[in-house]
Amino acid sequence: MASTMAFAGERVETSSELAISAAELYASIQRLSDWLVKNDYRGYDTFDGLSSPYLRPLTFETKLLRTVLLQGVRRFPLNLRPLLGIKKSHSSKGMGFLARGFMRLYSTTGNETWRKQAEYALQWLIDHQAKGFSGASWGNHFDYQSRGFYLPKGVPTVVWTSLIGHAFLDGYDSFHKEQYLQIAINACEHILHDLKRFPDGKGICIAYVPGLDTQVHNANTLGGSLLARTYSYTGNEEYRVLAEKLMQYTAQYQMPNGAWWYGERSDMHWVDNFHTGYVLDCFKHYSKGIGDKQFDATMMHGYEYWKNTFFLSDGTPKYYDHKVLPLDIQCSSQAIDTLMFFSDSDKQGSLSLAAKVAKWTINNMQDESGYFYYRRYSPSLVNKTPTLHWGQATMLCALAGLYQRLNKEARP
Repeated sequence: MASTMAFAGERVETSSELAISAAELYASIQRLSDWLVKNDYRGYDTFDGLSSPYLRPLTFETKLLRTVLLQGVRRFPLNLRPLLGIKKSHSSKGMGFLARGFMRLYSTTGNETWRKQAEYALQWLIDHQAKGFSGASWGNHFDYQSRGFYLPKGVPTVVWTSLIGHAFLDGYDSFHKEQYLQIAINACEHILHDLKRFPDGKGICIAYVPGLDTQVHNANTLGGSLLARTYSYTGNEEYRVLAEKLMQYTAQYQMPNGAWWYGERSDMHWVDNFHTGYVLDCFKHYSKGIGDKQFDATMMHGYEYWKNTFFLSDGTPKYYDHKVLPLDIQCSSQAIDTLMFFSDSDKQGSLSLAAKVAKWTINNMQDESGYFYYRRYSPSLVNKTPTLHWGQATMLCALAGLYQRLNKEARP
């Protein structure tokens, strides 16, 4: 693939001439889908380093050495996993994003193949729920060590559960199966009953994981977004009341420039592209789901900051607010998705920028075999690991959303 890259740029100026066509998008999507089918919807994960049967015993189950192993595998510029005995796997969050992408493609094309793939992914998620909680929930297929906590595989996170809950609401919208709506409702029950709540000012923050105290903005607002969207189907007042409190917590911590820290704890003070995109999407879901516009000014202030901060003039998505590198596939996919979600508020600007990001990503991050690379560290140093949820699933979902929009624009 081409590798014309820029590491310095200026604020993006919108243009009426799009950088990519629907035909180019569909060709990229088809190559990616073919790769996914060939690999049985399996791939690696950015954080699966503790799955190495060879090196895991050498951590002696200490926090420091588990962190070193996980981050070493994640950050090493080449894919060490085959050498370390780490196998490609299915991913719950990956299946959620794949389901959403396949539904968008089915809605756009009417092709039954996309419908079957969407229903397969949703059924896989039904069959692989976490056990022992108050409602539907999902977690990692690997053990995970963060700066703040250790998370055994299978323990659900509100991030995974909320994003997958949205996939089931999409499934209900697309296929009108009551089972899909019920799964989303059950996921809301998990959020209501299994996660600690931390009152703060006028708001509440919910825990990232059952039984732990970790509080971060994107996890908190993702829970709120699913409650708000599910409220629009059920009218359940518990969902509405808690959703408002969760969004209030994050709204009150917006910085003057429009940004949010990843979390308010002192070791979480960074601002990055895709977590900001998550938060913006969640405020949008809240506004649309409940019809409550009280946070719209907060949302649009954040959107303008994000759009004007995280992109170079050719569509290259920066990782952090203060630097470009590494060029990460999740920044690309979430950027395209968020821009499409905000296209009703920023009609031409969002579509033009999304097209630039998609064009740059296909040219610089898609392998000839169809999958997308994990990261670029320089024009010549590329980590080509085929991550499943982090790259393939989120890109399929994002490109399908942009393809859907371009086809809609083309209709008379």
